[in-house]
Amino acid sequence: MMLRRNILCGIVACVVIFVMSCRTTDTSTGTEGYAGHSLSNWNKKLTRVIISDVFSPPVCSRIYAYANIAAYEALIPANPSHKSFAGKLNDLKAVPLPVGNANINFEMASIIAFTTVSQKLLFNADAMKDMEDEYIKKIAAGIPDEVSENTISYGRAVGKHIIEWASRDGYLQRNSNPFFMVTRDPARWKPTPPDYMDAVEPNWGTLRPFAMDSSGQFRPAGPYKFDTSVNSPLHKEAMDVYNAVSKPGKDFTDIAKYWDCNPNVSVTSGHVTYFQQQISPGGHWIFIAASVADKEKYNQVKTAELISKVAISIADGFISCWEAKYEYSSIRPETYINLYIDKEWRPFIQTPPFPEYPSGHSVISSSAATMLTALVGDNYKFVDSAEVAFGRPARSFNSFREASNEASISRLYGGIHFLNALNTGIEEGRNVATYVVNKLE
Repeated sequence: MMLRRNILCGIVACVVIFVMSCRTTDTSTGTEGYAGHSLSNWNKKLTRVIISDVFSPPVCSRIYAYANIAAYEALIPANPSHKSFAGKLNDLKAVPLPVGNANINFEMASIIAFTTVSQKLLFNADAMKDMEDEYIKKIAAGIPDEVSENTISYGRAVGKHIIEWASRDGYLQRNSNPFFMVTRDPARWKPTPPDYMDAVEPNWGTLRPFAMDSSGQFRPAGPYKFDTSVNSPLHKEAMDVYNAVSKPGKDFTDIAKYWDCNPNVSVTSGHVTYFQQQISPGGHWIFIAASVADKEKYNQVKTAELISKVAISIADGFISCWEAKYEYSSIRPETYINLYIDKEWRPFIQTPPFPEYPSGHSVISSSAATMLTALVGDNYKFVDSAEVAFGRPARSFNSFREASNEASISRLYGGIHFLNALNTGIEEGRNVATYVVNKLE
């Protein structure tokens, strides 16, 4: 089935604007006093561009991972107590070191490495370039020309090293693999209303993982056997989804909306279809990680370590999850319910265009929460305001796991996942992140 071609589309770009503070490694370099130049804030600038570029969730995760790895690696020469990812992440070779005794502002170099990689991976590279130019202009005004030149040169060198590494991960080659084919198999995933879109990123599992040995390393056992009899496990779970949407419990709809995180929701009005952009699942958790760094007043290298490790866990979570999704190609609740229970039923949130099992949001939320718990601690209370920019109130959580479990169950409340896919996804995400934690120690 071909992707819709001739739909009148209007783009509603929802931007997220954030302001955070920064501190410097060397206060003599003149970068102090410029609010909003922390790595946390730069991740939120990146999110703004990612939203407007309308990337799919897996692609978003790749951008966050490479950009933040670059930012972290640029800080290592000035922070010998922290370990490089070189030799630990797959195929990442030693990152270039500063030349000679060059005087370098490493915090600034970290941002330049981050923006260098971001510009390569974004569609709208000019937006990031404009922000980088403004940043350089402000910072360079307060430091010697030699320091500025050395710093930019070093940041670029690190960024280019990461870009070269990224170029070998299979991303550019993925679409040369066979596309997903819709068949008559009743158990197999089929495109869903209202747009009947093609399957998103069916070959994402062919990408080189960041830390995992292979994309199928943590592949879960398969979903329930396809069975339409009323006493079958699949039918019972379909009824759970049906009832959750038809007779929603308290807060069900609020939770479903809060964790929707569909980067590109289609809205049809009459003969016009347009799209509303919002933050991706990975972007939501990057926001949480950045907010923790800000709340705890982490210095730049600790911030970079936190966000990069969370980003790696999310990115490998997507690779692992997408490999399993297309291995099993499982039917969505909307399709099952419409065929065997109620042809008029619709989910509360839009069913995304890819197979059901396991739940992607469950995998990556569990993976992010597991990494955050390892780095920050369990029972860490926080307020998540990632969705405030989209008109939703902030939510409070007693731990990262509590937030990830809510993100997972939101998919049942929204009508787009069976419970088995959620529970399996939580375990898969935990396994992925635990492996990443141990490998990057």
